[in-house]
Amino acid sequence: MKKVLKMHWIVMVLLCLLLAAGCAKKPAPTPVEPAPSETVMPAETVSGVAETGMSESAVSESTMQQTEAVMAELQRVHFDFDQFTLSAEARDILMANAAYLQANSSVRVRIEGHCDERGSDEYNLALGERRAQAAKDYLESLGVAADRLETISYGEELPLDAGHDEAAWAKNRRAEFKAIM
Repeated sequence: MKKVLKMHWIVMVLLCLLLAAGCAKKPAPTPVEPAPSETVMPAETVSGVAETGMSESAVSESTMQQTEAVMAELQRVHFDFDQFTLSAEARDILMANAAYLQANSSVRVRIEGHCDERGSDEYNLALGERRAQAAKDYLESLGVAADRLETISYGEELPLDAGHDEAAWAKNRRAEFKAIM
């Protein structure tokens, strides 16, 4: 019994020594200095473009104008109650949207799915996603590249009309197209 106990102690001491050796500090890497022949060029020279001095507000205003121009061209599509299938009118609108997107290949679009206030939040989010996806699938079938389109569902959260009647609900069942810059 004493031999076994002694053997356990020896094994424990060896394990502790191995563990301590494995945790030793490693020397910090020395920083590499550039060779004396290398020269650092100003960013203006490297990129070949001088800074224009455009203010951040001017850039955001320009982007905002471009976004509004795209949104003026892309029309929203509407859906029947509890549906995500595209009507003939919706397909015609999507054909016009696809033609615009094909003529403007730099434009990327987020398709937003919306619902009326009837139904649970979870149901409306899922229905809004199916509506956005239906519009995206149709645009892709018309030749718009998938990497230029993304979808999101807002369910009933962003109504177009805050009314509580059929006319308001019909306006809220839609897919909208927003430019992504």
